[in-house]
Amino acid sequence: MSTPTSIADTWVKEVKFRLFEESVPRIKKCLSELSEEEVWQRPNNNLSSTGNLILHLMGNVTQYVIHGIGGGEDNRIRDEEFASESPYDKSELISKLEDFEKGVKEALDRFGPDDLERDFSIQGFHLSGIGVLTHVVEHFSYHTGQITWYTKFLKNKDMGYYSGLDLNVTG
Repeated sequence: MSTPTSIADTWVKEVKFRLFEESVPRIKKCLSELSEEEVWQRPNNNLSSTGNLILHLMGNVTQYVIHGIGGGEDNRIRDEEFASESPYDKSELISKLEDFEKGVKEALDRFGPDDLERDFSIQGFHLSGIGVLTHVVEHFSYHTGQITWYTKFLKNKDMGYYSGLDLNVTG
């Protein structure tokens, strides 16, 4: 007989899937298409580079999950995520993403049923555990879409995320 899965376990499993089986592989695929220069290219002063968006995503999720849910010290300096100009090459960004993934998964593994409705104070917001996890997935997906759009724009290429799948299947 299997142990029943809690809603928290199911929610965390979905968060991990969206972040680490969907979004991070898409970001890595985009990085593989972009040159070192293109990773840090800003189309104009109001847009962030792909590299800056990656640093921002890691900063945001670290703040919300590792520090917010996990209870660690919050030492994020958000403005630096956008001010950096090519401090890392693509391989370093990928390595940072992989280290980041390990830390986030460890924090999420400690998330339990009581944390769903627990109040967290993060970045000046008061959110339930459900709110924190929803924010993290929404925010990460949003910026992954921006990275994808910009890569497709620069390379005039379909990224093939759904190649081999028939997305017209119903039922």
